Amino acid sequence: MVTCPKCGHEQREPVGVYSTICKSCRAHFRLGEPAAPAKRSARAAPEKPAVEKRKITCFQCGTDLEVPVAAESTMCKRCSSHVDLRDYQITQTVSKNFRTYGRLVIEEKGYILNTDSRVGEAVIKGRIIGKIEADRLLEIHSTAVIKGTFKTGRLVIPAGTRFRWPETLKIGGADISGEFVANVSTKGTVVLRSTARFFGDVEAGNLVIENGAVIVGDAKIGSIPTIELVPEIQTQPIPAAAPSAERSRRTPASVKAADEADSAKIASLKERAGSLTRQRTRSKTK
Repeated sequence: MVTCPKCGHEQREPVGVYSTICKSCRAHFRLGEPAAPAKRSARAAPEKPAVEKRKITCFQCGTDLEVPVAAESTMCKRCSSHVDLRDYQITQTVSKNFRTYGRLVIEEKGYILNTDSRVGEAVIKGRIIGKIEADRLLEIHSTAVIKGTFKTGRLVIPAGTRFRWPETLKIGGADISGEFVANVSTKGTVVLRSTARFFGDVEAGNLVIENGAVIVGDAKIGSIPTIELVPEIQTQPIPAAAPSAERSRRTPASVKAADEADSAKIASLKERAGSLTRQRTRSKTK
């Protein structure tokens, strides 16, 4: 028995043969060549662990994207713009517009000036002047000073925090554990924890009040159906012709007198026409 050094096939050959051809792979080999190592059975590749992903939206074109949770940046597959996913911590005075789906933390000594920022999450302990929008969460502490406007998918007021806002807040939802003085309008859920003190009116899709929470104000809960009113087509009537001043001043008696005068004129005209006819007839007979 000889073994092919190329493919490892074994076949019978006569004694004293110097070289031969493999009957399997048709390769020519000498009987003195070392045999090829046997093929190892292919092992199944280990399965890669599933990568946890999150959904974001491109700041420029609004395209929905899926990125790994651990990623720090990505590129939009539609407009090729850069999308920042990093976290930022502000501990000093900064004048900058932030665009990130990460977490923005403004410490007590942090100060952001003249900003128009959009972030994934924001924690405000310091001061901010401008506009900020937090898609997922906005957490406000007692030391926070906000001069401007803010918008968030979920407002969080931690326990021990006192926060007041003069205008009605239109937000995605709220989780209140501290003292909160403002009017809230949302289609989402407002949760009042056991340590919450809420002073103001609330209009929400759902309201959850834990035992021990205090609420002072009016509450309107449940979705309000919106009815679209189709504007009516208003047709403008054609105004009638205004009567003349002379006709508007005529009374029934004056109208009757005018008719009698017209009849007398017609009769006199007829009588005159008849007299003229008789005169012509007499002149012809003579």
